[in-house]
Amino acid sequence: MTQDEGPTGSREKILAAAAAMLAEDVTARLSVRAVAARAGVSTGSLRFHFPTQRELKDAVLARIYTHVFPDDPIHDRSLAPRDRLVTCLRQVLAPAGVGEQARQAWTLAHQRYIASDPTNEVRTEYLAIERGGWQRIEHWLSVLADEGALPAEDHARRIKFLLTVLNGLSIERALPAEDSILKTETETLYLAVDAVLAP
Repeated sequence: MTQDEGPTGSREKILAAAAAMLAEDVTARLSVRAVAARAGVSTGSLRFHFPTQRELKDAVLARIYTHVFPDDPIHDRSLAPRDRLVTCLRQVLAPAGVGEQARQAWTLAHQRYIASDPTNEVRTEYLAIERGGWQRIEHWLSVLADEGALPAEDHARRIKFLLTVLNGLSIERALPAEDSILKTETETLYLAVDAVLAP
């Protein structure tokens, strides 16, 4: 192991600095200059380890999510990629609950973010929540892209689509339903995941 690869090497300093920046502000942009300055390394060193901002961002998110969610189902290769992604998306929906719990959650969200013109503070709060969800899905898609389950291109359209599906399903959990919510939700999640993974 070279000095640069060790725990105090420049690659580690860069990853630690970028992770700290995101921990302080989930909406942080992670510009090359800002991360290099925070890590105490040159921009050339940063570019050596991470030729693109995308590679830096993917590495930081992988590190964060591996630490925060060590048992993330996206890493369970005993399951097909589509099953893993559906399981991950279902985890996002789980805290919303069903029925009365979901209604209460949406009532609070409506009061906080929709009912009145949001202040800058409320807008920032909501965008941080949205960015956190975006980054989590981006991490899952990056893992699958690394495995070759989908193209390793910018995933913005896929992420936006999945977030829209999740928002719709969470609202549906709060509404009266005739059919089994679990059954229709599962069908919808698989349709969405199949669309995202389609070549």
